[in-house]
Amino acid sequence: MIILGIDPGLERIGYGVIERKGSKLLPLDFGLVTTPRIALPDRIRLIHDKTLEIIDARQPDAIATERLLFTVNKTTAMDVAKALGAILLASSFRGIPWSEYSPPEVKQSVVGNGSADKKQIQFMVSRLLGLSEPPKPDDVADALAIAITHAFRSRISF
Repeated sequence: MIILGIDPGLERIGYGVIERKGSKLLPLDFGLVTTPRIALPDRIRLIHDKTLEIIDARQPDAIATERLLFTVNKTTAMDVAKALGAILLASSFRGIPWSEYSPPEVKQSVVGNGSADKKQIQFMVSRLLGLSEPPKPDDVADALAIAITHAFRSRISF
């Protein structure tokens, strides 16, 4: 099973593609999509187009994103929600099932502690995927952690 994990954002979108073979997790691709400071509709289109490119290149069986939890900055929350909408549209265009996980669920799945910090997540992601160094920046490590969470929590048989 191939899983595309995405840490949604407007300026920076982390993505990570892993494959689960039995109990083994293999990293296939990961990186950061950035958008320039241009008109919002154009940024959203870029996010949609780049998501489709990643989907078409890696052919994931599932897409997982982090559930948006914003309590302080409502403006940022709305923009990130718009970016997530572009990602979900790309998922729908390709008929790929989507799941979302809250930040505490991701931390619990990857680190074993729902209040783990960013360094703990990076460390465990690199351990679980056999990476020689922790993935950076945080957006990329978070995206891989989201994909790992889906691999652990999905009910699909492997």
